Amino acid sequence: MKCLSVLLFALFVSFSQAQNLKLSSEISVAGDLGWDYLSVDEPAQRLFVSHGNVVNVIDLKTDKAIAVIPDTKGVHGITIANDLNKAFISDGADNAFTIVNLTTFELIEKVAIQGVKPDAILYDKFSKKVFVYNAKSNDATVIDAVTNKVLKSIPLDGKPEFSATNAKGLIYVNIEDKNQIKVIDAIKLEVVKTFDISPGDEPSGLAFDVVNNRLFSVCGNSIMVVTDAITGKVVTTLPIGEGSDGVFYDEKRKLIFSSNGEGTLTVIKQKNKDSYAVLETVPTIKGARTITMSKATGTIYMPTASFGKTPDATKENPNPRAVIIPGTFKVLTVK
Repeated sequence: MKCLSVLLFALFVSFSQAQNLKLSSEISVAGDLGWDYLSVDEPAQRLFVSHGNVVNVIDLKTDKAIAVIPDTKGVHGITIANDLNKAFISDGADNAFTIVNLTTFELIEKVAIQGVKPDAILYDKFSKKVFVYNAKSNDATVIDAVTNKVLKSIPLDGKPEFSATNAKGLIYVNIEDKNQIKVIDAIKLEVVKTFDISPGDEPSGLAFDVVNNRLFSVCGNSIMVVTDAITGKVVTTLPIGEGSDGVFYDEKRKLIFSSNGEGTLTVIKQKNKDSYAVLETVPTIKGARTITMSKATGTIYMPTASFGKTPDATKENPNPRAVIIPGTFKVLTVK
């Protein structure tokens, strides 16, 4: 009976901590191409969404699209520099990055880089630098965010994915094909540490708890790896849904959200810096694999669309993706 009582108490605690999150609404956005990352301008409450060859801007106070930033061919990521009134955008098909005015969305400058297929992008306010991660050349292009000039290319010895900063001079980036996290010194502009995050395989999305120095990597083998950002040791792993490409840490509620392409959102509770538990799995829509959140409202945003049939594999395209049904692109909200 004692064991049963302990089990029932544990279940009660888990249930009482559940957030009861659910899919709240869909924000329709014009355009039929693919998507990747998205980012919130917190002071203005505007959402920047990568979308094929443009970036769509949504007013989160009205959930209406208010602007389109053009000529961002093959766009992957957007990073916000509020202190400089700039947004930096990675143009994956152009091997370039675009800089726009954060208020007017007007072009400031478009700069070509030597890196191939720029993907994830990060602004580090501490060093006033932007880090662009290049998927095909396995390196990071570093930009002076004030002058918009390229400073250096940092070899990463593997395919970089998402990145995070400790806001004190260190940058962390997942290396997808090596199951590693590289640690970059934002002043010296060199890799100073490498963490092995096995058993995590193909890490993509990365979030960071700066208070407790904990890194959260979502991986292709359907687990999230928690890593000590100081020692590099794996603290624990937790199960998540299939196809995750994004993760967000909510420091107020002590929750970690994994957006899973299978059509679910895994919600994980941080009990303390070394103890975690899956609270709930929220149904979303297939394809919603990247994520961001408004810290002001706690609303979660994930882009996706409806899909048709998957074409037959060919020699030129051995791994075809399902066809996007025209007019169905949207941003899901969960709260």
